[in-house]
Amino acid sequence: MINNYQHTVAERLMRYVQVETQSNPFSETQPSSENQKDLSRMLVTELHELGITDAELDEHGYVYATIPSNIEQDVPVLCFCAHVDTAPDCSGTNVKPILHQKWDGSDIVLPDDNSIVISTKKHPYLSERIGDDIITASGLTLLGADDKAGVAVIMDLAEYLMKHPEVKHGKIRILFTPDEEIGRGVNAVDMNKLGADFGYTLDGGERGHLEGESFSADGVTIRIHGVSAHPGYAKGKLVNALKIAGQFMDALPKDSWSPEMTEGSEGFVHPIHISGAAEITTLQFIIRDHKTELLHVYEERLENILKDVVAQWPGARYEFTVKEQYRNMKEILDTRPEVMDIAEKAYLQAGLNPQRISIRGGTDGSRLSFMGLPCPNIFTGEMGIHSKEEYCSVQDMAKAVEVCVHISTIVAG
Repeated sequence: MINNYQHTVAERLMRYVQVETQSNPFSETQPSSENQKDLSRMLVTELHELGITDAELDEHGYVYATIPSNIEQDVPVLCFCAHVDTAPDCSGTNVKPILHQKWDGSDIVLPDDNSIVISTKKHPYLSERIGDDIITASGLTLLGADDKAGVAVIMDLAEYLMKHPEVKHGKIRILFTPDEEIGRGVNAVDMNKLGADFGYTLDGGERGHLEGESFSADGVTIRIHGVSAHPGYAKGKLVNALKIAGQFMDALPKDSWSPEMTEGSEGFVHPIHISGAAEITTLQFIIRDHKTELLHVYEERLENILKDVVAQWPGARYEFTVKEQYRNMKEILDTRPEVMDIAEKAYLQAGLNPQRISIRGGTDGSRLSFMGLPCPNIFTGEMGIHSKEEYCSVQDMAKAVEVCVHISTIVAG
């Protein structure tokens, strides 16, 4: 369908990743970092240049835009969604993207830090992409293909559809979100303004993967209260919250129950941050499993371990707070099977073998599904994410654009 089209995904991704957009988990603002809007403003300008006149950036950092319908009949309104922020796990400052054209399969040694080597041994999927054009960072930062590859795919789709009116489609809504990486990607999205019937996030990895099942997720905040005293006169008085926290962390299972010890359908309990002093120490955990009912089981076990440790320190006490983050999108998508079926048909039309998989994580689509917008996740080629070894295949991105075009025409009938 789009064989003669000159894709813009590579140029777009390499341009977008140079805009720093890391989200900040310790900020209370929306968005959590103002520089995310720098990319969002750029996207609004580019959408206007494509003739999409209603593209706008709101005060919360969301970009809304419409690719107008070019058919007479009423059909469901589609949404394609991607997030502009990058993960705070690894530096995203001064990203220098590198295009490795027609990559030959040899190890990719990144020039700014030769100890960072991207190889097929560490990244088996790379062996399927020999001959592709591969984009990496330079060795000092992540790349930011998560999820600027998705942003580039949607922008390329918009350009293609706006320049090819012979391709028939209904109304398509575009949504770019901030703060997905810190679990707040759709906190302030205006679902009435969005006005879509179902959608697809562009935030997946390997070509052919179609993700209709995610983790369910909670966050746990623990505050351990000790008893402060001057260290010179602390005997019999000081109860050090830092030491209690250390003992608690040491009491967690070492051969199971953590990300580094689990795979497949196994859930986990993962400490992500600790801070404080002798009087009060705060620990933050993320709790994950595909079965929502198991989250409570994990949380009860975690609190029981904590309770046993704190009981050994007279005068100490704790607070244990659970906050829902997102739920498994499969619970909603099972009630709307046509959403996955349309995507599968589009994959087949694009010459792909669709592989329905579960992801050990979540997307904006996980929460959007429960907000009334069933929303599976489509591949973009972003791999090695949240690390300096992040990479992305240009051909994977182009194939994702093709899939989205097919989805658009299938919905149009």
